[in-house]
Amino acid sequence: MKIFFLFTFSTFLLSAFEQATASAHYDKILTHSRIRARDQGPNVCALQQVMGTKKKYFSTCRNWYQGAICGKKATVLYECCPGYMKMDGTRGCPAVAPIDHVYGTLGIVGATSTQQYSDISKLREEIEGRGSFTFFAPSNEAWEQLNSEIHRNLVDNVNIELYNALHHHMVNKRMLTKDLKNGMTLVSMYNDQKLLINHYPNGVVTVNCARIIHGNQIATNGVVHVIDRVLTAVGNTIQDFIEVEDDLSSLRAAAITSDVLDILGRPGHYTLFAPTNEAFERLPRGVLERIMGDKVASEALVKFHILNTLQCSEAITGGAVYETLEGNTVEVGCDGESLTVNGVKMVKRKDIVTSNGVIHLIDEVLIPDSAKQVIELGGAQQTTFTDLVAQLGLASSLRPEGQYTLLAPLNGAFSDDTLRMDQRLLKTILQNHIIKVKVGLNELYNGQELETIGGKLLRVFVYRTAVCIENSCMVRGSKEGRNGFIHIFRQIINPAEKTLHEMLRNDKRFSVFLSLVKAADLDDVLSRPGEWTLFVPTNDAFKGLTDDDKDILIRDKNALRNILLYHLTQGVFIGSGFEPGVTNILKTIQGGKLYLKTVNDTLLVNELKSRESDLMATNGVIHVIDKLLYPADLPVGNDQLLTILKKLIKYIQIKFVRDSTFKEIPLTFYKINIIESNVQPIIRKEDPSITQLTKLIEGEPEFKIVREGETITKVIHGEPIIKTYTKIIDGRPVEVTEKKVTEERIIQGPEIKYTRITAGGSDNEEKLKKLLEEAPVRRVQPTRRTQGGAARRRTRLAYS
Repeated sequence: MKIFFLFTFSTFLLSAFEQATASAHYDKILTHSRIRARDQGPNVCALQQVMGTKKKYFSTCRNWYQGAICGKKATVLYECCPGYMKMDGTRGCPAVAPIDHVYGTLGIVGATSTQQYSDISKLREEIEGRGSFTFFAPSNEAWEQLNSEIHRNLVDNVNIELYNALHHHMVNKRMLTKDLKNGMTLVSMYNDQKLLINHYPNGVVTVNCARIIHGNQIATNGVVHVIDRVLTAVGNTIQDFIEVEDDLSSLRAAAITSDVLDILGRPGHYTLFAPTNEAFERLPRGVLERIMGDKVASEALVKFHILNTLQCSEAITGGAVYETLEGNTVEVGCDGESLTVNGVKMVKRKDIVTSNGVIHLIDEVLIPDSAKQVIELGGAQQTTFTDLVAQLGLASSLRPEGQYTLLAPLNGAFSDDTLRMDQRLLKTILQNHIIKVKVGLNELYNGQELETIGGKLLRVFVYRTAVCIENSCMVRGSKEGRNGFIHIFRQIINPAEKTLHEMLRNDKRFSVFLSLVKAADLDDVLSRPGEWTLFVPTNDAFKGLTDDDKDILIRDKNALRNILLYHLTQGVFIGSGFEPGVTNILKTIQGGKLYLKTVNDTLLVNELKSRESDLMATNGVIHVIDKLLYPADLPVGNDQLLTILKKLIKYIQIKFVRDSTFKEIPLTFYKINIIESNVQPIIRKEDPSITQLTKLIEGEPEFKIVREGETITKVIHGEPIIKTYTKIIDGRPVEVTEKKVTEERIIQGPEIKYTRITAGGSDNEEKLKKLLEEAPVRRVQPTRRTQGGAARRRTRLAYS
């Protein structure tokens, strides 16, 4: 009857345990282990054992499918899950392990050394008696690995030292793994010493950084968890340890200078990667002195070695990224028995447990980007740029107290021809990659202009998935240092020097296209300031075009403009700014659509390859093509024109609709704006016999006529457009407001005459004549300066 009762009781406890632990990491991993071993029979768990060691794990999916733990190959073992046992002649583990008091349970789980020490230290009677205990029992191997001197002292003084040590492994209540929450602190049965519990997402549970290797063995008066090391008392904080450890005197000095040492004395769950004195001695002297002399940099340095989570070495079975107190991250991993930081084996001693965290001693100093000078931020892929900056004397101009932004091209961007350039020219190129202010990625905006230390202005273009400066776009890897940012670019940045028109005029490949542009009266468009993307066919695109064909094209100006303006879009679109493989639709000035995408770093325009892209102009960008573009949905109604186009365009079928005509495209898609600013007035005195009229691009002029001897005021009205944006000036954001208005000019003269209106049509001439004859007299008060000579408005012309 007693056996039946014990069997029923243990089954009940296990059932309750399994239901209650559904949300615990340890128990979830255990459940996966049972699933992996289901072909082996009931209640069998699959474990991984690191080859060459006795270390076994209930593995995560990641470790299981990699077949490795900490980079070392692991073999698969099948064992009875905790609480179950084998029966002769049956598969799997169908029987429940017998339930006994804590002392007897130590023997069941194989912790015979702990059981023996409990016996000789007179602890046996207590753990066989009444109560509810949790015993974190060191395995036999854990006792063997204990420092021999400590081990001998414990055994030689069994009644006090050993008894107290075993009590330090006990808690006076039952705590299953589901109850062991991450960050929990338990009070042991020896002198109220602390036991720091960590329960990690990978299923590892630690007690003072000792790993539970066999958990939840139920006893009649508690539970036993087998751990992989003997626990030692924890009394000091991390601060206390640093203050008394001779080998950390350099770290102590840095922590005191930066006011960080006090943080490590507060309650918490910290991990400190503590560089030894030898690690500090390896730093270049100038670097160490600069950092230690800069409180901000030294604070960043020390905080970069501290995690706000407690990471025991036994919980690390693969690489993971953790945020430091400095704000950036480090990758902590393992390689066999060694811990790694950012992929480097540097941990000399691990798991020094304190009351507020754990310390790992390392033999390298970790320097965060925030403590580095901007030139030190360059990685392995930017060494050509950083080396050239140093060799050409530009590094010395980057003062520690200054603010800069480096635009660093990848090593592959520097061709052999570039590296063989005259050093003066190469230095100028590099100066175009150093901005005079500190600008982060999230501070860049479309249309922004950045001034280099060489005095050049670089334009910023922001697209859906890319940020580009002039012809080059960024790649991932931007970093912020103590005195600036570094951004990584695909190509060398080439600032624009000429307008679109000047670039066409200076390149013989585009002579035919340029002659057609001139014939269509579009050369002015390409000369004015603006933001355009122009797809330029080379002369090869016009092979077969005779002089007669060209004359026919030129005579039909509407057709010619439609064709040419299908090559022009508003806005600057860099080829490498497009998301690879995705079609981008641009509306042209003609009204049709262009379909652009990049494939294998090649720009396709309507599926035609661009032979050369991203030629930057001061008012846009050129992409070179070797075919004439034509909108597929635009019909031709003239036989002669159809014949000409078929000569030039063979990649699409041109529609023919007899007598259809091309729409007229007036040159109002670009205009002259007048930007108003508050400056001292400039009164221009005209010839008294002539009243001059300002050129009108848009809208109808309003005329007010007065007689001889009176002031004439001429006003062109238009809706004001106010544009507000932020501009970086001397490293500080300044809000700039521009107001675009029409010009107001005051002219005096006794005689009323007029000149021909240059735009707006002959109707306006007739209107003016009529007004001169019929308009009523209206006296306009002469303009006066305000008292004290207050500033009046002056206008200036701006083009867009």
